[in-house]
Amino acid sequence: MNPVAEDKAFNDEAEAAMARVLAVEREAREDIERARADVERIAEGARLATRRVAERTERRIRVAVAAFERDLAERLAEIEATAATLAAPQPLSAAELAALHGAVRALARELVGAGT
Repeated sequence: MNPVAEDKAFNDEAEAAMARVLAVEREAREDIERARADVERIAEGARLATRRVAERTERRIRVAVAAFERDLAERLAEIEATAATLAAPQPLSAAELAALHGAVRALARELVGAGT
């Protein structure tokens, strides 16, 4: 066999192998860039979803707090109305008034010594 032909064949095979290696390396870099872009897209989607959940949760909390505050205000108004009613003097019934007068007369008699 011809040594020049053998060298050329060897060089052609080596160059073809190098070209394959470079092509695979280029494809690998492209795959890595695509993967990075996918990761960024996924991360941005997750951040957006997280913001949406946080905003929805915040709205729900505000609604719940507002409802609680309204309910609390109503209950406090009821309690204050009841307290005002209880603080106001209540008129005595005829029987209560008669019992009170009887107790006052008995006390007066006792104080002046008429009860003994």
